[in-house]
Amino acid sequence: MPSFPRPRIPSLPRDLARRLRRAAPILFTRAAAPASFSRCIGDLSGGHLSREVGFVGLGEMEDVENMLKDYEIVREGEAEIMIHKTIATNEVFYNPVQVHNRDMSVAVLRTFITKRKEEHKAIMDKRDKAHSKANQGKSSSPKGENGSTEKHDEMDVAEKEIIKVADEVKDLSTEATKTPLWKVAREVKAPVVLEALAASGLRSIRYAREIDGLGKVVALDIDKACIEACKRNMKFNGASVMSKVEPHLTDARVYMLTHPKEFDVVDIDPYGAPSIFLDSAVQAVADGGLLMCTATDMAVLCSPNNAEVCHSKYGSYPTKGKYNHEMALRILLASIESHANRYKRYIVPVLSVSMDFYIRVFVRIYTSANEVKKTPLKLSYVYQCVGCDSFHLQSVGRAVTKNNSVKYAPAFGPVVHQECSACGKKLTMGGPIWSAPIHDQEWAVSTLTEVKSMKDRYPAYDKITSVLTTISEELHDVPLFFNLHNISANVKCTSPSAVLFRSAVINAGYRISSTHANPLGLKTDAPWHVIWDIMRCWVKNHPIKEQPHDSPGTAILSKSPNLEANFSRAAAAVSRAQANKIKRFLPNPERHWGPKIRAGRKITSKHASLLGPDVVNRVINGTARPQDEKVIEPNNPTPETVGNATNEEDEPSTKRQKNGDDGLATEP
Repeated sequence: MPSFPRPRIPSLPRDLARRLRRAAPILFTRAAAPASFSRCIGDLSGGHLSREVGFVGLGEMEDVENMLKDYEIVREGEAEIMIHKTIATNEVFYNPVQVHNRDMSVAVLRTFITKRKEEHKAIMDKRDKAHSKANQGKSSSPKGENGSTEKHDEMDVAEKEIIKVADEVKDLSTEATKTPLWKVAREVKAPVVLEALAASGLRSIRYAREIDGLGKVVALDIDKACIEACKRNMKFNGASVMSKVEPHLTDARVYMLTHPKEFDVVDIDPYGAPSIFLDSAVQAVADGGLLMCTATDMAVLCSPNNAEVCHSKYGSYPTKGKYNHEMALRILLASIESHANRYKRYIVPVLSVSMDFYIRVFVRIYTSANEVKKTPLKLSYVYQCVGCDSFHLQSVGRAVTKNNSVKYAPAFGPVVHQECSACGKKLTMGGPIWSAPIHDQEWAVSTLTEVKSMKDRYPAYDKITSVLTTISEELHDVPLFFNLHNISANVKCTSPSAVLFRSAVINAGYRISSTHANPLGLKTDAPWHVIWDIMRCWVKNHPIKEQPHDSPGTAILSKSPNLEANFSRAAAAVSRAQANKIKRFLPNPERHWGPKIRAGRKITSKHASLLGPDVVNRVINGTARPQDEKVIEPNNPTPETVGNATNEEDEPSTKRQKNGDDGLATEP
C-alpha cells in the first residue's frame, strides 16, 4: 500500500475519542464498513489518519457520536450488535442466556452444510458411474443431430435432483448447454437460510459472519422496531453482512406460505409456543432441508395441569413423570410430523435438545407419500402409573406384511391392564408422542467433533460440548427415562449408586445409559418387571422399615423377585465420558440464569423486590418507592418468569404475530 501523508484531526473530546477507538475497527475499515463509513480512521488518540487515505469530517464524527452515545456494544461470537443503554418498554433487548441456543444452532448448521456436500457428492458419483456404464454399452447407438447420445427416458430421483440444481445455474454459454445436464451442477449451491423471527438480527448476523459456505440469510420480523434494530446492527457489522442478510418487515407465516420449498434452512425461535408457525414452516423448507425449532412454553409442554392447552397447541396430552422434558421434545416432534404429513412430507430428527428453560429440535424434511404412511409406527401413547414411576408405551399403528406387500393398520391394545402390574394403582394415558429416535448419533458425533475443532469460535463451548457428549452416549432407540432416586423413593429405600444399578441392568442382559435431559435420569431397554426385581433384591440386601400396607412401595416389595440381581461392577456401567472425567452437566454460570421479561410487559413498582437491587433502588420520575403503583421497566428476570417462554433478543411474540400489530405485544 502506498504511503500517504498523515493529516491531523481536530482535537476531540476524550470520551468521544475513546468510543470511536472502540468502534473504529468495525465502523471504518474498508473490508467491513458500510458505504457511509467507507473512509476509515486510525489513531484517533493522536489525531492521525494512519490506516487509509481520507478524512472523516466533523459532521460524520458527530453522527457517529450520536449513534454510539445511547448504545452499548455487545459481542457474541464474531458478531457485534448495538443495544440501547436505557431500559425502556417495547425495546429490543439482548439476552445472554440464549448464547447456548445460538451456539448449538451454528454448530448444527455447519454439520448440515458438510453433510449436504457429502450427500451431493454421493449423488454425483452415482451418476458418474451410471453414465459411464451406459456410455460403454452405447458406442453403436444412434446419434442425435448435434452428435450427442440420446437421453435416457427413465431417471431416478437422484438424477431429477441434479437436473433441478442444474436448472438454477445462470448464464450458461452455448457450449455449456450442449453438455449433458448430469454433468453441469458439480457443486452444490450455497444453502439459503430463513430466520422467521429475527428481532435484533443477532442470530442472522452470526450465521452470516461465522458459517463458511452459507448463502443468503433472510431475516423476518413483523415489528418495525425490530427491523430497524436489525438493519442498524447489519450496518454496524459491515459490508460482508450487508451483502448476505436481507431483512423484511412482514408476517413470517405469510412469507413462508408464499415461498414454498425455497429455503434450505428455516429457523423458528419464538417467544413462547411455535405452534402457529409450524404449518407454514414445514412448507417453506426444501426437500432434505433443515428445520430448527425452539419451544419455550415448558409449563404447557411438561405439566399435566395444562394438558388441555398442550393438546390445543400440539395435539398431545403430557403425563406426570420425571421424563417430562424429553416428553416435551417428543410432543413437539409429533406435532411437526403431523403438520408435515398434510403435505405428503415427513421429518427425520437429527438432534433434539432440552437445555436451560427451553427445548430445541433440528429435523430434516423430505417429501414422500409412501413414508408418510409409516408415521403411525413412529408415534405412541404413554400409560403412566399414578402410584409408582412405571410407564408403558403403545404404538399408534402397526405394519402388516401380506403377499410381499406391506399395509398399515391400527395397533392392538391395550398393552397393559387398567391397574399397574407393579403397585396396583391406576394408569393415566398421554400422547401421542414421537417414539422413534430423536437423535441421529452420527450427526451428534460429527457436530461434537466439529465444535471441538473450533473451540475458540463458540462462546458457550463448555456447555454445548457437555450436552453433545451426553447425547452421543444416549440410547437413541429407547423412548423416555426414569429417575433412580424416584424409584428408590417409591419403595422407601436408600438409593443404590448409579454404577451399581447400571451394573445390575447390564448383568441382566440389557442396555442402559444416561440422558442429557436429567442428571439422574436413566434410559434402558429393560422391562419394568426387571427394574423392580433389581430394586427388590437391593431392598432385600438393605432392609427398610415397615411401610403402610396401602402404599405403592409395599405392593411392589410384597412380590418375590423372579430375577436374582447381580450387582457386580460391570465395565460398561461407566460411560466413556465419565471414565475420561468429562463434565456432562454444568451449573448455571450466574444467578437468575433464565428468560427475560417479554418486551412491553408492564410491572408496577410493588413487584420491584422480585427484580433485584438495581431496579429496587432506581428512581422513577425522581420519586419511585416500592409502594407506588408506577410503571417500571425491568431488566432482570423475575422468579415468575423463569419458567415461562422467552427468546434471545425479544423475538416477536406469537400474540403479536396473530394480531398483526406493528407494536410489541404486552401481557395482561
